[in-house]
Amino acid sequence: MWIEDVNKPILALSPMADMTDSAFCQIVRKIGGADIVFREMVSAEALVRDNEKTLGMTDFVEAERPIVQQIFGADPLTMAKAAEIVMEHAKPEGIDINMGCPVYKITSNFNGAALMKEAKLAAEIVREMKKVMGDTPLSVKIRLGWDDDEGFKTFIPVLEEAGADLITIHGRTKAQGYSGVSNWDLIRQAKEIATVPLLANGDIHEPHQVWEALEQTGADGVMIARGALGNPWFFQLAINNKQLTIPLEEKIRVILEHATLHAEHSAKQRALSKKHVLAGVNAEELEKTSIVTFRKHLSWYFKSNKLGMEIPGIKEFRSELVRIQSIEELEEILKRLEEHVNSAV
Repeated sequence: MWIEDVNKPILALSPMADMTDSAFCQIVRKIGGADIVFREMVSAEALVRDNEKTLGMTDFVEAERPIVQQIFGADPLTMAKAAEIVMEHAKPEGIDINMGCPVYKITSNFNGAALMKEAKLAAEIVREMKKVMGDTPLSVKIRLGWDDDEGFKTFIPVLEEAGADLITIHGRTKAQGYSGVSNWDLIRQAKEIATVPLLANGDIHEPHQVWEALEQTGADGVMIARGALGNPWFFQLAINNKQLTIPLEEKIRVILEHATLHAEHSAKQRALSKKHVLAGVNAEELEKTSIVTFRKHLSWYFKSNKLGMEIPGIKEFRSELVRIQSIEELEEILKRLEEHVNSAV
């Protein structure tokens, strides 16, 4: 099991909707440092209904492994069937249950963090999934609680008794959403309760904070979310425990590689949609236009705190980057940006 095979502490990339797809996970893996990557959540209901696009979201390449696929849902048998489908289709090294998402469209259907209000149902989901997963690890991502920041104290033992192999806890309640601060002291209390490995999550935005979080929480590892967006070097920097600025030339090289992988992956996903097949859009055209969805990554790559350097006129370049229509346009803008920086030196 990857839980036992990886180095301690465990450095994990968090599942993030619309962000931790195959392309981003490949880039994080290639740069190095992450022990495990968690892919963005997929709907158990959609998988069981044989939705091709959703199943395609669980396509992995070997370079991403070891990998964990996150699933969300609220029906035990549906969740078990979905796990079975993913195991057969992609053979991930683990499956994660989302019991921590605070977003209304998820919790309103009793998914995500809403399951923390239904401990018996949560336990039944874990038990049914374990029946079909064999020795493959099953992890669960939770929060401190729904609106009570001590809800985890009774919830963690329930998950462990049902068979959870690892727990990740975000140091906020559902009611907090992403406001306030992640309570690392309560994560420490969660670690004292847990008998399975526990990962700390929340407000670990800089590589050096990994070690601060581990020291304060005593956790077996950390799960990094937004800290890694725009900074796939995060895990390597954390391992080296150095405050380094990645050269702009290196950033541009990685961004273009990421963009190419993203366009290829996105085109494949869009091709699964019947409307594109019926419209007769060819693969080359799909790949070219699929770069548009890469804009969200560019907004992260070029945030001031991610750049690590002052670039005069960066606002104008940002404005252009979030409107790109093709890889060729991205290449042209990045080339001008590099020339602009070099001329200012």
